Amino acid sequence: MIRAILAVAGGAMLLSTATAAAGVDKRAVLSHYADIAQAGYEDSLIAARGLQERIDALLAAPSAATLDAARKAWIAARVPYMQTEAFRFGNAIVDDWEGKVNAWPLDEGLIDYVDTSYGNSSDENPGYTANVIAEVSLRFGAEVIDATTISRELLADVLQELGGVEANVATGYHAIEFLLWGQDLNGTGPGAGDRPWTDFASGEACSNGNCDRRAAYLKTATALLIDDLDWMTAQWAAGGAARRELTDGDHDNGLAVILTGLGSLSYGELAGERIKLGLMLHDPEEEHDCFSDNTHNSHYFDTVGIANVYTGSYTRIDGRRLFGPAIRDLVAETAPALNDEMLSKLAATVAAAGAMKQRAETVEAYDQMIGADNPEGNAAVQATVDALTAQTKTLERIVATLKLRPIAFEGSDSLDKPEAVFQ
Repeated sequence: MIRAILAVAGGAMLLSTATAAAGVDKRAVLSHYADIAQAGYEDSLIAARGLQERIDALLAAPSAATLDAARKAWIAARVPYMQTEAFRFGNAIVDDWEGKVNAWPLDEGLIDYVDTSYGNSSDENPGYTANVIAEVSLRFGAEVIDATTISRELLADVLQELGGVEANVATGYHAIEFLLWGQDLNGTGPGAGDRPWTDFASGEACSNGNCDRRAAYLKTATALLIDDLDWMTAQWAAGGAARRELTDGDHDNGLAVILTGLGSLSYGELAGERIKLGLMLHDPEEEHDCFSDNTHNSHYFDTVGIANVYTGSYTRIDGRRLFGPAIRDLVAETAPALNDEMLSKLAATVAAAGAMKQRAETVEAYDQMIGADNPEGNAAVQATVDALTAQTKTLERIVATLKLRPIAFEGSDSLDKPEAVFQ
């Protein structure tokens, strides 16, 4: 019998397996994993459509109230999406697509006006201050780009990773975030971005110029986000390419794909690149949702997403709960003590991230937490890094226990070679 021992906020249910059903079907595990992926991307699509409604309302009647409503809808849209990040790092379809919707960090001067402190050039990026909202013609080296019309093709096919530079992020959640909040110029002090609603006003009320093009950019980027999420949802539906690739192939390879995603997100990506690096440098520019000060939520829901996949449990945004066969069952069948250890590690990680989230909502923002001379804030962030690292070590043992092919989880200099970060 499977009994619940711990429920955590955000929809993850961590379960202890007292007695596992004999002969867990690996294909059923893969199929249920695909079901959770489909539900997560569909929820992300639904939330993005809610964001689109609020953005349309903002552009139809710009005001402080409609801008605030759009910002709240953006934050709400991040909740289901971040839980889908556990499907990265193993599923090639997701990995090839993800940069369209969640690439970061970005050189925001590509998109719109920036403060003088941002600088006016970069040796690494000729598009650093291109400002497509202000310019109808962009020169990029010898190339001249016609930006007269802010279209989907301009953003997705021309500007996104322009010149092969990953920091040229023209589409996705973070481009929209920048347009809604503007730059956060507070460093590790209090306060997020504070773009005025008049940046979307018409006529003489327009601040900072080009309000019509700014509105067109925001509307177009949001429509692209919905298209991209709709496409990915279809890949996990019955007959979709991502589902077929996972469930119709070698089952042990499919299990390795699942664990690759869990271990790589836990360690190299989340513990390392997104958290430890910024903590080491005390640099708010390394903050994931840096314009909105929403990073604590993004980190937290990443940890919830990892727990979702391992336990086979996901609570949808309408409250419906999916629960079915998962890696948890396979481990419990083979090594029940190891499964209990993994469940304990997941619970500790979600609790540490939850404490970090609570501190960010009640004491100080995440970018203040990672600031220098803030030992208590730093410790709250480091606790999440430590918990993620500990659960990754258990995931490595699970790979061996299930006798899967060797997996190299994503690493990070901030964890593996910290001295290299300062070179």
